Amino acid sequence: MQALAKNPAWKGRKGPLLLVIMDGVGYGKYKEGDAVVDAKMDHLNALTAKNPHTRLKAHGKAVGLPSDDDMGNSEVGHNAMGCGRVFSQGAKLVSQSIETGAMFTGKAWQEITSNVKTSGGSLHFIGLFSDGNVHSHLDHLKAMIIQAKKDGVKKVRIHTLFDGRDVGETSALEYIDPFEAFLKEQGDAANFDARIASGGGRMWITMDRYGADWTMVHRGWDTHVHGKARQFASAHEAVETYRKEIPGIIDQDLKEFVIADSGKPIGAIQDGDSVIYFNFRGDRALEITAAFEEEVFDKFDRGRRPTVCYAGMMEYDGDTHVPKRYLVNPPSIDSTMGEYLAVTGVRTLAISETQKYGHVTYFFNGNKLGKFDDKLEDYREIKSDVLPFEQRPWMKCADITDEVLTAIPSGKYDFIRLNFPNGDMVGHTGVYQAVVCSMEAMDLQLGRLAKAVEDAGGIMLITADHGNSDDMFEHDKKTGAVSRKADGTPKPKTSHSLNPVPCIVYDPACQGEYDQSALNEGLGISSIAATCIDLLGYIPPADYDKSVLKFIS
Repeated sequence: MQALAKNPAWKGRKGPLLLVIMDGVGYGKYKEGDAVVDAKMDHLNALTAKNPHTRLKAHGKAVGLPSDDDMGNSEVGHNAMGCGRVFSQGAKLVSQSIETGAMFTGKAWQEITSNVKTSGGSLHFIGLFSDGNVHSHLDHLKAMIIQAKKDGVKKVRIHTLFDGRDVGETSALEYIDPFEAFLKEQGDAANFDARIASGGGRMWITMDRYGADWTMVHRGWDTHVHGKARQFASAHEAVETYRKEIPGIIDQDLKEFVIADSGKPIGAIQDGDSVIYFNFRGDRALEITAAFEEEVFDKFDRGRRPTVCYAGMMEYDGDTHVPKRYLVNPPSIDSTMGEYLAVTGVRTLAISETQKYGHVTYFFNGNKLGKFDDKLEDYREIKSDVLPFEQRPWMKCADITDEVLTAIPSGKYDFIRLNFPNGDMVGHTGVYQAVVCSMEAMDLQLGRLAKAVEDAGGIMLITADHGNSDDMFEHDKKTGAVSRKADGTPKPKTSHSLNPVPCIVYDPACQGEYDQSALNEGLGISSIAATCIDLLGYIPPADYDKSVLKFIS
């Protein structure tokens, strides 16, 4: 890889370029339920009004997903921003692999199915149980179950992680009931036994990320592997019972359960079984994968560790090659902005709190763990609080800003990128006033950063990876009216939006290199990479998506 060429038209800046990623902050389609508009956002509004800005696409095909009906997410969003181009992402790759049959002729699938046919054991599927298409899709699970039956697998057990985050917050039964009917259609008393075996909410068991709360994984391990949890006759019964006992609970927080016959769990994982973790996204897959695969493991007491044939849907970490066995090859991402900047000698700081630290490093770098150049790059993680986000909606945005305010005038960095997680993490709670509070807390930090950038003679580029906090109520798709609960209050929406996101260029020391009256329109967030390279004074790679800047020749 060659270093980036300098742009002879660039006149330079004294200070660094600061890329601010407001996670989950878009331009809302509806006034009702737009917590960004409802919040007191004086600094963001002033920056937008007084500086060149545009709207960028952050969902669907613009970030490598199958269709424009698919919401964007933080992983594909950071991939697009950091890589400067759009790569086909997990959902699309898995769907293609199933459609072509490549998954089922591959070595991993053959090993998984052959193992249980030889041992007489069960094939277990663990994963997010919805069609949100962010971590997983039920169509993928159904296709694998159908193929397993064709391939002669006799016994299948499904361990359901309820969503309520990328889909409706209390939609679990809308997935459970049709799926139970599907399993009944597939069932054959003599030759094929497929049943749901255990489950719980995604924010309560199994799906932790970045080592934020290993107790979640421990609960999931005990539930799926050992069958240790409250027993029910069906998943439907478990969901209804917890909803009655814990009023207001949403699907992502549902407690763990196992399905049992006569007091015996029907799907505890045993020696000789096979296990597929069917999430295609890596961040919430690495920890449970470690529990299954690592010989030396100190995060919790696994107790009995069954000898199984384990596979992930995809390779979740391309550097450490985790898991050892996977069904679908991940996108092959190369020539990222981070790599170009390192080769060029640009000094970089990447910073966020735990919840988005991996996004502003690993995903931004094209799913690469570690740095491109230890001497040129600093990565800084601010530890997130381990408590419900609605209880502390400001999160660590002030702490992140404190660190950046030291970094900006230090002269150590040419490029600083940061992620404020508030709009996404608090947005997923569905607690409207908490989201408004989170936005106002973040806005205060934008004001602090803007002053520091101006004082240093730098530039601040403000954007987002996808929408969320901009769309907090469910709306009727035909009329746009707010959907309401029985008590008349708005029905919260906890999933991402399909809305565009901001792109604001704050360049108080601009020397006229580009048109400050207008930016290029109709682009996606993959244009952020070329824009950053432009603002650092270099010429973007020819194959990168177009910058938002219009240079004056």
